Amino acid sequence: MKTLYHVIALGLAASILAGCQSTSIKSAWFDPGYFGGAMKKIVVVGVSSNVANRRVFEDIFAQKLRAAGVDGIAGYTVIPDDACAAEAPFSGAVEKSGAQGALMVRLLGVDTKTQVSTTMVSGAFGWGPYGGLYGPGWYPVTEVNQYDVATVEASLYDVKTRRLVWAATTETFTPNSVAQETPGYADLIIKQLAARGIIAP
Repeated sequence: MKTLYHVIALGLAASILAGCQSTSIKSAWFDPGYFGGAMKKIVVVGVSSNVANRRVFEDIFAQKLRAAGVDGIAGYTVIPDDACAAEAPFSGAVEKSGAQGALMVRLLGVDTKTQVSTTMVSGAFGWGPYGGLYGPGWYPVTEVNQYDVATVEASLYDVKTRRLVWAATTETFTPNSVAQETPGYADLIIKQLAARGIIAP
């Protein structure tokens, strides 16, 4: 009986952690002085030293933008790798792409968190003195779980004015691979941009 309750408690803890495997907005900012209208073409640039991850991220995010009715461009397709080392060639490549907006996304860091929880579970029935029945008793089950939280910053610039239009910091709990996390992340960011009228809803 005790083993059964222990398994149930473990299952509940795992379910709670599984439910945290998502991305949420931690903070966001919007320029109230932006009157450029809805952007129809945005170039997505993942700031990372890992070329493979950067390209996977840009490809998926650009696809999500296109699915939302915006001409999304993966940064690596229009910006040469050597152009990222200096502002002038980078800005020139972005402008040449014809994009109205440049979305810069970078990982700020990954922190490991520890979660400690105690659950009271019911024990088995037993026989007391003089043949009396007692129970069920209660005993604590303590679980210690560790999980990672990835913090990511996204900044959208107006290409023409080079002015920051919108920015947000997000947190992703128990992140997996870039390929697995990017679709949900992109959906969240695109929804925020549409809500602000930066892209057409």
